[in-house]
Amino acid sequence: MLTRTSTQSLTGQLADRLAERIRTRLLPPGARLPSVRECARQQGVSPYTVVAAYDQLLAQGLVEARRQRGFYVRDSAPAQDGRPPNAAPMVVQMMASRVPADASSLIRSMFHRPSDKPQPGMGVFPPDWMASAFMPTAVRRMTSTAALQELSLQYGEPSGDAALRRSLSNKLVGINVPAAPDQIVTTVGATHALDIVSRTLLRAGDPVMVEEPGWALEFARLEALGMRILPVPRRADGPDLEVMAQYCQLHSPKLFVSVSVLHNPTGYSLTPGSAHRVLKLANEHDFHIVEDDTYSHLAPEHATRLSALDGLQRTIYVSGFAKILAPNWRIGFLAASPELKERLLETKLLATLTTPTLFERALSWCIDQGQLRRHAERIRIRLDGARGRAVKLAMAHGCSFASEPAGLFGWVDTGVDTDALTQRMLDQGYLLAPGSLFHARRPPSTMMRINFATSQDAAFWKVFSKVRAEL
Repeated sequence: MLTRTSTQSLTGQLADRLAERIRTRLLPPGARLPSVRECARQQGVSPYTVVAAYDQLLAQGLVEARRQRGFYVRDSAPAQDGRPPNAAPMVVQMMASRVPADASSLIRSMFHRPSDKPQPGMGVFPPDWMASAFMPTAVRRMTSTAALQELSLQYGEPSGDAALRRSLSNKLVGINVPAAPDQIVTTVGATHALDIVSRTLLRAGDPVMVEEPGWALEFARLEALGMRILPVPRRADGPDLEVMAQYCQLHSPKLFVSVSVLHNPTGYSLTPGSAHRVLKLANEHDFHIVEDDTYSHLAPEHATRLSALDGLQRTIYVSGFAKILAPNWRIGFLAASPELKERLLETKLLATLTTPTLFERALSWCIDQGQLRRHAERIRIRLDGARGRAVKLAMAHGCSFASEPAGLFGWVDTGVDTDALTQRMLDQGYLLAPGSLFHARRPPSTMMRINFATSQDAAFWKVFSKVRAEL
């Protein structure tokens, strides 16, 4: 909050706050700032203070004034080091121009926390949830003098560490996904695996079916590659099959991207009947399915997976360990048919050559020793308790759930525009994930996604209720 006891003027405080949000993309290019009157009311200052702060942002080149429309974040705001827009290398400018501004905002918010408070909009478990003694032990084993020389002084295997691929193959047997070690390719996280699939199977302009609501970064990634996104409404039992059938008739899509189990953000899981019909459509209309099973460690083993039913014929299975173990280890993997695996491996080679063997071997040890399984069990038990508390708090403060709470995320109806709510909550030190982020075309929404592990704080819900009432 702005404070009158600070040595800095109210104008300077407000200008600095807005400038920081613009530079970290929490206010993305093209976003409209609140009107002078509205901002003055929100911040408890005079309109003169707001006008002076907006003038400072204009002078810094961060915003532009549009006649009779207000103030907007410039599409090419200066970099955080203060250089003018044209000082950036041309390649960087070209790449940035292809990434939608709203997606950039979400990506950067993963690394810029507005405060030390629990953040309901975050997509991972709090660090203290994932802390363990076995991970440092695994790394120490891999960094003994002999092991370090073996793993570090030469390139690793292109497909990934053989020990880890064997561990992953055995692990997939537990969920009935038939993948031999030579059908698996390790990647720099699950997002990298999804990117490899897209770059292998698609060309710019190709139509791709993606579940909606869905993962905002997947919409942005495909859009940046030049794909035509075909949103498929996600239901409780699976994707809307009628919409998929219409897309197949009209557009001949090349790929369908699905989160079958503990779907983000709804928490839905695919039913066997729906899965069979999706696979039937894929066979009839000749498209591949990439199954993102990022939340597999939180789900029951008997959950329905397309890759298990299909036997990796038309499906490509993708998963990773950032959500459950170590976000910064950046280990993911994909599994596919032997023929397709070779094509996917070629794409990986062109981008990264290999992936870091040291952490892959450490992860293999964690899996083989049963440490990962026991760790995931502890997380699931703790999450069950957190989910119950967060649901009670949300409902007590006037929210409702659009889907049965399950997994890590809740899909909550707030009753107000959550884009506006998000900006107001930032003033209070809280980052939300507004519903519009989870739609391909960013329509206004009253929904928001909450992380059950970080939404147990009663203080947050009190602030949330107060701010919502003011909208």
